[in-house]
Amino acid sequence: MKRQLFNPIFLLYINKCLIGTIVCYGFYKAFPQYYLSWSIVSLLLVLAPDWDNSISLPIARIKANITGALIGLSCFTLPLNQLTQLCVGVVLTIAVCTILRIPTSTRSALAALAIVLLQEMGKPMWSYALQRIAAVLLGCLVGLALTLSFQYVERLLGKER
Repeated sequence: MKRQLFNPIFLLYINKCLIGTIVCYGFYKAFPQYYLSWSIVSLLLVLAPDWDNSISLPIARIKANITGALIGLSCFTLPLNQLTQLCVGVVLTIAVCTILRIPTSTRSALAALAIVLLQEMGKPMWSYALQRIAAVLLGCLVGLALTLSFQYVERLLGKER
């Protein structure tokens, strides 16, 4: 089936992405001392462009983001250099996503892993890792709230037809 660029589903997806980006950017600007800019990345990884999987796909991606973030935090504790921590994290993330039966969301988990582990300023610090986990969770929550809100509106519009 051929997909049209400006059909209602994709226009709603664009709106979800824009609203979510604005909300997460607002948090980022309101709390500049934290790394909340990463919430935007997390949000955009969570949102789904179609109604077929409008709840199940974001839920799987949220699970994956949390999985990747927690594995990133675990790898952060390993007495290894950053590249080795990242490589161990990649293997663990892929394995855990497979075990949790969310392999289609593995890319989201890997992105969350990288968000938590990669710290560019000097010596890696716990506070940065924890702030980035909070940013990932914030993006997931905003994405879930938007998904549920848009699904509710879509159901209301469907009942009026």
